[in-house]
Amino acid sequence: MEFEFNLENPLPISQELLKEDSTVTSLFNIEADHMPSETYSQSLKHLSLQYNVREKIVSLILNFSQNFDPLLSYLAINYLDRFLSSQPLSEEKPWILGLVAVSCVSLAMKMRKTESSVSDIQHDGGFIFDAQTIERMELFILGALKWRMRSITPFCFINCFISLFKFKDLPSTQALKSRATKIILKAQNEIKLWEFKPSIISASALLSASHELFPLQFPCFRNAISSCSYVNKENLLNCCKMMQEMAMEDYESVLDMVSSSNTPANVLDLHCSSSSSSDIEQTNPSEATFRLEKVPKRRKIGGFKSQNAYNEKLSQRQKR
Repeated sequence: MEFEFNLENPLPISQELLKEDSTVTSLFNIEADHMPSETYSQSLKHLSLQYNVREKIVSLILNFSQNFDPLLSYLAINYLDRFLSSQPLSEEKPWILGLVAVSCVSLAMKMRKTESSVSDIQHDGGFIFDAQTIERMELFILGALKWRMRSITPFCFINCFISLFKFKDLPSTQALKSRATKIILKAQNEIKLWEFKPSIISASALLSASHELFPLQFPCFRNAISSCSYVNKENLLNCCKMMQEMAMEDYESVLDMVSSSNTPANVLDLHCSSSSSSDIEQTNPSEATFRLEKVPKRRKIGGFKSQNAYNEKLSQRQKR
């Protein structure tokens, strides 16, 4: 039986086997093999040249993949970061940046089995590459990635962690998953988060989302994830702090949306979301990672001008 690749279930296994502990363990065991090198984030922080190279290629990838599922561009950028961490590029030859961008999108399209071809995505001027040239670059990228194309990403762990929350209704599960997905998409552009494993990013995104959507249950959710044997609690704490700053940029709009409703339940949730952070800190100050004060925006790399559009598409997509 042939299994199609998707970011939630990257390994060629059935949904029944995916529920087994041995299969979940294998995901945690190999996730480090699907990350950029340990020095990659540091090189982007301190070398403006590599920072600019990545920013330009990411902008091209988003341009090429703008008419596709946002998870396709996420996968293409995942390939890019893993590639650049072992093969730094120079801005001296702009056509190379374009070739890398279209090749990463092409590889993602093949993995996602889209019906479009590479010729369909090369538009809006710039360099046009023939199929043979793109194929040679694809092989070069594949070599750098050691042919590990079934990327282990934070999306692989969402269902695993959500199962720990023991939701009884499907709408709550879908709302939490949708918000966590948006946070993960945005987190791909945060340099400081790249030092954490995909599972930690996934857990942190779910905690951030649960703090926004279900503030009363948040302490229970936090304890459930912290008790998972696969989760490093110190890394989770540090990642949550960074991710909360990032998610806070969207948090104000979430509060506005809730406060615009006249239903008693939503008014109650709004009140709880305003007080839950201080309650959590009083309960366990060492693990208090979420605060509701406004956090100054941090500069992010990459030209995600169309990120809101991607997020809107994602909220409409029902993968499960």
